[in-house]
Amino acid sequence: MPCECQWGLSGIFLGAFVILAAGVFTFFPAFLDMFDYPWYISLCWLWFFIGLGILAMGCVWEIMGCQPGGRWHNAKAREQDEEEAVPPAPYIMINA
Repeated sequence: MPCECQWGLSGIFLGAFVILAAGVFTFFPAFLDMFDYPWYISLCWLWFFIGLGILAMGCVWEIMGCQPGGRWHNAKAREQDEEEAVPPAPYIMINA
């Protein structure tokens, strides 16, 4: 059974969350003059770039279609030839 992890979507959401968290922590030194240390600001930039990298890799993973087929990403179900497409047979109730 193939791995059913959604790496692309997980990377997109996790990267956006890390970027948002870095922005929240940057709010304090930028607007409130709290934690105005150079190392703190450097860590905020570091986490921003980490989140940006995770977000970019998640987008690339989704765009390039790197997700293997499985329950959530079934490529065979989408590929159906019109020649093979047969409507289901109607159900007939048998009266006893």
